[in-house]
Amino acid sequence: MAVYTDVSGDDLAQFLADYDLGAMLSLKGIAEGVENTNYMLHTERGFFFLTLYEKRTKESDLPFFLGLMEHLAARGLNCPQPVKNRDGVALGRLSGRAAAIVTFLDGVWPRRQTAAHCAALGEADAILHIAGGDFALERPNALSIDSWRPLFDSAAGRADSVQPGLSGLIESELAFLEKNWPRGLPEGVIHADLFPDNVFFLGDKLSGLIDFYFACNDALAYDLAICVNAWCFEQDASFNVTKGRAMIENYRRRRPLGRDEIEAFPILARGAALRFLLTRLVDWLNVPAGALVRPKDPLEYFRKLRFHRQAASIRDYGADA
Repeated sequence: MAVYTDVSGDDLAQFLADYDLGAMLSLKGIAEGVENTNYMLHTERGFFFLTLYEKRTKESDLPFFLGLMEHLAARGLNCPQPVKNRDGVALGRLSGRAAAIVTFLDGVWPRRQTAAHCAALGEADAILHIAGGDFALERPNALSIDSWRPLFDSAAGRADSVQPGLSGLIESELAFLEKNWPRGLPEGVIHADLFPDNVFFLGDKLSGLIDFYFACNDALAYDLAICVNAWCFEQDASFNVTKGRAMIENYRRRRPLGRDEIEAFPILARGAALRFLLTRLVDWLNVPAGALVRPKDPLEYFRKLRFHRQAASIRDYGADA
């Protein structure tokens, strides 16, 4: 989430006139994240999120994202719901951008992640994968392994300005993963971006998942590997095996991993780290002038890669093989 597009009062009033939300009380930009423009919208009917989809989000993908949230909620997973206007349409246009309003979820994301948080997320990710099994729409992963080399090519010339030797390390990782990436694993709908700021808790109870704008079809175990990367490392980049075990084993209680997924897990985790290193690197080098945005540090995933390069099996992540 971020603010790239300013919204005028007149444009907003015209947009909201199509909705049965009552009078607007306030609108506040949200600075977190890097993808779309987001505002906290407060009306007489309550609090909502207003999202303007920027150029990196394809409008043709929006029915998938919005439909998926409705589908998952109907199957018991708590996530934001698109708010439809008086014509029954969830997607409109505002300030030259595709735009949508979604419901507000109670809860806060955990700034300090514990093993209990990791266990709850592991279970929720498995529930998401099961619930998405009969979702009718499909969306290929636009940030799958086939996209990583073009991303690198766009940043390779400046990568060493971020960290000396970074370009060579990424090239080595790409060559390894392109040769060894697992194929034919169980696939389905994945969230693909379940970082702590996209997971809400009320006390110790997980209250909902947000920000489905990277959701796609890909290997289910790859989604779990993304979560392990995002939640189970400490600030010094050391891996916390207690958190890893809590997350993976609670996932497996809901959706058992197959032997092929277990054997592939270290490479999936390694690939997930490279994916976020690359996209963060590109964002770090290309922040739009004047954007209210804080790019995320790509070197966080440079450091995590050092652990993954040494991992030999899922046991290194705290789980039973």
